[in-house]
Amino acid sequence: MPQAARPKSPHLQIYRWQIQMVSSILHRAAGVALAGGTVLLVCLLVALAGGPEVYAKVQRCCASMPGQLLLLGWTWSLAYHLLNGLRHLLEDTAAGFEIRTFVMTGWVAVLGSFVLTALVWICVLLQRGGL
Repeated sequence: MPQAARPKSPHLQIYRWQIQMVSSILHRAAGVALAGGTVLLVCLLVALAGGPEVYAKVQRCCASMPGQLLLLGWTWSLAYHLLNGLRHLLEDTAAGFEIRTFVMTGWVAVLGSFVLTALVWICVLLQRGGL
């Protein structure tokens, strides 16, 4: 068989998506999103130091619909990265490597991140009187 006919490395189309694969990809993506959210946090702190007018502009931006969606995504990224990081910490103790446990903790991290995000946003909306 000629070398040109074979793929150089396995492609994602060959693999069946599993929670292990998804959790690894999501963990990296959540880390990138957290880095982006940190830029927003720095902008808020700089605006706070700049005075009430500057802070009000940034606050209006965060209160807009796109700003709220970004904050929601950042909250989910934080929750997922935290839970999956705890999962990795458990695995560093050489626990949870059985396939059944590994799959279960992967799903717990994914589903738990949605629950944690919902709880945070319920608290936020209750504080603002929006619920």
